[in-house]
Amino acid sequence: MNLQIAREEYIQALKQGQKAQKAAIAAGRNPYPAVLDEIVTDRATNARELGTLEIPASRIIGTVSAGRTGAFTAEFQPLLGLDSEFSMKWIALCADHLGESGIRDPILCYEYLGNFYVQEGNKRVSVLRHFGAPRITAVVRRILPPVSNEPRIQAYYEFLDFYESANLYSVQYRRPGDYAALLAHLGKEPGEPWDERERRTFNAYFQYFREAFQATRQDFGELLPEEALLLWLQVYPFGDLGQMTSAQLKKSVAGLKKELKTQSRPEPVELKLEPTAAKESILNMLNPAKPDYIRVAFVHALSPELSDWIAGHDKGRQYLEEVLGDQVRVRSYFHADSPAQAEALLERAVAEGAAIVFTTTPQLCRATLRMAVKYPKVKFLNCSVNVPYSSIRGYYGRIYESKFITGAIAGAMAEGDRIGYIGTSPIWGVPASINAFALGAQLTNPRARVCLKWSCLPGAHQDDFFREGIRVVSNREIPTVDSHHLDGYSYGTYLLNGDNLLQPLVSSVWVWGKFYVAAVKALLSGNWDKDKRPDKAVNYWWGMESGLIDLKLSPTLPEGVRVLAETLRTSMIHDTIHPFCRRIVAQDGTVKNDGSRNLLVDELLRMDWLCENVEGHIPEFSEILPYAQGLVRQQGIYQQRIPKEKEGKL
Repeated sequence: MNLQIAREEYIQALKQGQKAQKAAIAAGRNPYPAVLDEIVTDRATNARELGTLEIPASRIIGTVSAGRTGAFTAEFQPLLGLDSEFSMKWIALCADHLGESGIRDPILCYEYLGNFYVQEGNKRVSVLRHFGAPRITAVVRRILPPVSNEPRIQAYYEFLDFYESANLYSVQYRRPGDYAALLAHLGKEPGEPWDERERRTFNAYFQYFREAFQATRQDFGELLPEEALLLWLQVYPFGDLGQMTSAQLKKSVAGLKKELKTQSRPEPVELKLEPTAAKESILNMLNPAKPDYIRVAFVHALSPELSDWIAGHDKGRQYLEEVLGDQVRVRSYFHADSPAQAEALLERAVAEGAAIVFTTTPQLCRATLRMAVKYPKVKFLNCSVNVPYSSIRGYYGRIYESKFITGAIAGAMAEGDRIGYIGTSPIWGVPASINAFALGAQLTNPRARVCLKWSCLPGAHQDDFFREGIRVVSNREIPTVDSHHLDGYSYGTYLLNGDNLLQPLVSSVWVWGKFYVAAVKALLSGNWDKDKRPDKAVNYWWGMESGLIDLKLSPTLPEGVRVLAETLRTSMIHDTIHPFCRRIVAQDGTVKNDGSRNLLVDELLRMDWLCENVEGHIPEFSEILPYAQGLVRQQGIYQQRIPKEKEGKL
């Protein structure tokens, strides 16, 4: 009886295999299992015995040698005819599986980069996968790849640490840092042992998620289910996987379709470097349903009284109201000082009719994402850069352009060759600002050395500079155009003059209103979608030509230096000078630019090195004061090395 049923199962499996083979060939894919010997040349001398394990059936992707690959599809479905010796053995194994004894003998395989290649037991794999077995017993030998800086190899060595404590093969990430992110979402510490209940819970929940992900039937490229899970966990807690019905889970995954498509791209972020020139469309002007005004919301982590950063954005709000008048109804929401409070204020803004919502600090990005997924008709923007989500748009400024000019002024005004620089935090774009300042200082003083300290580290940095005889210091850029910030000496570039009095020189300035007017006008005029890109996350990274970034020159600046500053400002606005278009050597002696080109936008944003005329270093996360750690977690240039904050519970 079992043999007859097994024969029918083979006929069914064969039909599925032939269909899969044709589909793979039509799509230009290899229809057969991968071959380990074609990937690894020193298998025999570089293997470690792991013993007998229960391995995920879905991770078995190939065979050790090419001898039997033509008998199977890439999914180990049979391809040989019913009259073959192969089919007879397959049917006999299938009958055993259907009988009381079952298939008991473990297969023998090699593991390489988290996937398995069968040496003995190909037909056992084929039968068990045909019946949907989630795991297969195997004697495993592991082959370690040579250590390298390749992201996939780095991620694999992180997997080895993860496996040591979790004893799980079910997730295989390809990007460094993803295992740490998963553990944080699960409320687990790196290295913390997992018990059997936790392993079973995770495997069950992940399989539940994998099925929902695959059921969307969308083309997410090469995005893996475990990579999709990390995105899902930024919107929903892990415990929801145990509470949602299958229909609810599928709906939640489908709701992230845009984000999943974006995450499947090798470069998910597109930086818009200047405002889009657009006029109001005729269709929008003739639209009888066009509203007389739109409601605009600003959600802030603090209040203008407590934060100069928030005060700068609130000045931008005032400018927006002055310019657009009756076309807008604006409301501000303050003290989104926890994730729960942030989401509550965002919910309130949407309930009160906001058509466009600005959240003004990077720490609010995740709460913004959750609301954007929940309310796709509302436009959400977060004040940060390199935001990889298509549901929200990031916005920030290329502050390095103005820092180049302030560096030139500092080089001209410094009595010696050493200039002090107080950096903020090691986040996207900050090393570019430091280096632009250092290159600007070299423009007016080829011997200039920039002595770097950080406000996110303990110490009285300004006093230290003056004690060392450094008389010109660059501090934070001022958050608004108000002159009193320049006179307070906690912002801008200033010098300690011969009378031992502090004298303001210049500062970069944020003019947020320029961006807010442009963004709201785009929505009013029907041009919002002109910046939209298929499967891309739009981030605005505007420079001085947009007016978002400017300079504030002190009246005490000598006339010749003022003329130089204005000349450089005009050149920067008209794109006739580029701070990094020159020969540049880093602290470690590597040539970052031979002078024949300008650095690419991504090179500027992700810059994580310092010029050779900078004295100092980029601090590690462990050195940074607690108040700055939240920002660095969100926007840090070395996010892969930052310990994740735990949340939820497995």
